[in-house]
Amino acid sequence: MSTPERPLPVFKQCPLCGFRWESRSAFLSDPGLTLIGYQACFSELKAGSFLFNHACEGTLGLRVEVFADLYEGPVWAERQTGTRACPQYCLHEGELARCPMHCECAFVREIIQILRTWPKDSTPHPASV
Repeated sequence: MSTPERPLPVFKQCPLCGFRWESRSAFLSDPGLTLIGYQACFSELKAGSFLFNHACEGTLGLRVEVFADLYEGPVWAERQTGTRACPQYCLHEGELARCPMHCECAFVREIIQILRTWPKDSTPHPASV
């Protein structure tokens, strides 16, 4: 009697082409992926989503909590959203700029900067060409 094959672990799978990334590092290092946006969830900031486009033209969303451990800086206690000084970056999905405010949401903007500058592999993955 043969033993069933175990499926390989998958960090994320592209919903369009089915390409699989086995780890977060492989996902972030894929030159065929581009961070294109952030959808805020103000009631639970770690439940917001980062949006990535894959080379196959598929779009993937991953929750902030998947990447939260990459940020080691301060997390401010008070939210500045809606104040006169707030640049309102979190209200615009495609805005990926760093936020200058001492705001509860600013740590997410810092994670965006980490994701945007993550080193990419020099060799594209097969599904990313």
